[in-house]
Amino acid sequence: MIDALIVAFANLTLTIIFLYKWVIIISALLSWVQPDPNNPIVQMLYRLTYPAYALMRRFIPTVFGGMDLAPLILIFVLMFLEIFLGSLFSSIM
Repeated sequence: MIDALIVAFANLTLTIIFLYKWVIIISALLSWVQPDPNNPIVQMLYRLTYPAYALMRRFIPTVFGGMDLAPLILIFVLMFLEIFLGSLFSSIM
């Protein structure tokens, strides 16, 4: 019973990290074309990514040469978390 709960929690956590990486990628790609800021999808992507960017910018300078690298740094952090948690959860089971 507990094993099934741990597996479910692990899968849910890894799926959320995977989906959030794609949200960041889509948001970064949309920032290049300057979409309509009143579009509900653009607003949702902004609301999902801006808090993570703001947290990162508070501790790490992310603008180099006029280009904001916050999405790239955040994707690397999420990839590290995904690999770390995946190996941690697989070693528990």
